[in-house]
Amino acid sequence: NTLWDLAIAEVEKRENPDDGVKQGEVWEKSILFMGNKNGGKTTIILRCLEREEAPKPTLALEYTFGRRARRHNTPKDIAHFWELGGGTSLLELIRIPITTHNIRSFAVVLVLDLSKPNELWTTMENLLQVTRNHVNKILTKLEKTNPEVAAELKQRMRNNLQRDHPDYELVDPFPIPLVIIGSKYDIFHEFDSEMKKIISKTLRFVSHYYGASLVFTGKSEALLLKARVLINHLAFGYDKSKSVSVDPSKPLFIPAGLDSLSQIGPPPASDSDIGKVRANTPLELWRKVFEQTFPPKSSCGLQDTKDPAQDTQYAEYEIDVMRAQKNQELEQYKRNASKSWKEMDFDSN
Repeated sequence: NTLWDLAIAEVEKRENPDDGVKQGEVWEKSILFMGNKNGGKTTIILRCLEREEAPKPTLALEYTFGRRARRHNTPKDIAHFWELGGGTSLLELIRIPITTHNIRSFAVVLVLDLSKPNELWTTMENLLQVTRNHVNKILTKLEKTNPEVAAELKQRMRNNLQRDHPDYELVDPFPIPLVIIGSKYDIFHEFDSEMKKIISKTLRFVSHYYGASLVFTGKSEALLLKARVLINHLAFGYDKSKSVSVDPSKPLFIPAGLDSLSQIGPPPASDSDIGKVRANTPLELWRKVFEQTFPPKSSCGLQDTKDPAQDTQYAEYEIDVMRAQKNQELEQYKRNASKSWKEMDFDSN
């Protein structure tokens, strides 16, 4: 190889740190989709896989996959798509798809329903916090068993920002690649302009702070295509898009590392109001300012989540009869156990 060939290879390696796959070798990537209940996750996955089937409600944690060839006459790469249903009610299932074995090739897509701003921050915070805690546990384990891989993962997320970027030391990158999708833009577009500005600005800050890409999408194919560009980069190594759209009156599209705190500006509140807010971190400050306009709904929690087993669309006679019988046995056991405890004579000695 000439010096020029080596230079080109080095630049490509830096720009595509994930692409360590040799010529003709198949790579596998995994993506976990999570977000608001009924937020459009399934629709986005189907569009990415170019499937025309109608989306169905996700019961708990569902899996599908896609295959694509990066070049002509090359083996098809595989992308594993996991989808977490139920909004924030099934957080414990996050640990199933993300493991020590696939952490190097894993990414997360967080789908936030723009039409429900009062649920937006709570959903985002709960899902990302649980995911981050689980990934950090894996990294802690890797630091003992495979420190080179752990160091590589931590550095890779820092690579979204150039070292000379003014925000390099001010952000806190998510430990694995993250894309934030604002769905249902068609409804969001009808919001008051000031509300749209607050939501857009807040999501820009959160995405930049976590080193994530941000895109707004809706029913139109043009908007879905923008989301597909970011997801296909994660799933199949397609080229990154360098285009940026930050106008709050239009759908946002900001690939990771192409925004800045100076362009985003301060939280959407007056200086006097910001001065009254007590916060320990920039993220907490933005949350409190955002929730002044969009107070979180308590209904976002677990208590309003319907039991999928009671949903008529999943009815199966034999299983339901057996379940009813087991429920009766459980109730009988509870009554007998309660009676037994009451009859026990505890020795105070």
